[in-house]
Amino acid sequence: MMTQKLSLAVFDLDGTLVDAYPAIIRSFNFTMEKFNYPPKSKAAIRRAVGWGDENLLKPFVAPGDISQVLRVYRRHHKESLIKYSRLFSGAKEVLRHLKKKGYKLAVASNRPTRFSRILVRHLGLEKFFDYVLCADKLEFGKPHPEILHKIMQRFSCSPKETVYIGDMAIDAQAGKRARVMTIITSTGSSRLSEIRREKPCRIIGNIKDLLKIL
Repeated sequence: MMTQKLSLAVFDLDGTLVDAYPAIIRSFNFTMEKFNYPPKSKAAIRRAVGWGDENLLKPFVAPGDISQVLRVYRRHHKESLIKYSRLFSGAKEVLRHLKKKGYKLAVASNRPTRFSRILVRHLGLEKFFDYVLCADKLEFGKPHPEILHKIMQRFSCSPKETVYIGDMAIDAQAGKRARVMTIITSTGSSRLSEIRREKPCRIIGNIKDLLKIL
């Protein structure tokens, strides 16, 4: 068990608490087909997730198409998220446990605010989270630590009082730069070798393992 006096737990969404990959893959390939681009494999799409939807699409389309492509993707994704996203096993149990222990809970996501809120509402997470902050409201997205700094300021918490839980190498980088305890779950789109390279405080196999740590 960790004995630090933690009071704020910040979570990434995709790949950490939520498995939205089926929804993302469907929206991505629907959009590619609409614009006569070749479909991509599940693995290729999964590897591109984590930097926000515009950065997800940019590598696969012509620069002049990106605004139209993004509009079609977002329109489809609004419905796809509700149909095909689910929580990882144990996610609500972890959030309930932390809430009961008195933690303030927040979301820090590179996913646009609109879609993060759809996920939080649809999956019944609103009652757990005190704050949701996404990169589209900031100058910088992860791996820049701005999002974590803003959340700590919101709750008047120091880095020593904060734990950040994510799933990608960029989450480990953001946590390190914000000087907070960082725990990475291996259920996301980063390879284990990439996560290990960033040397987070802990690497866990799934979100439920947090019950043994926090």
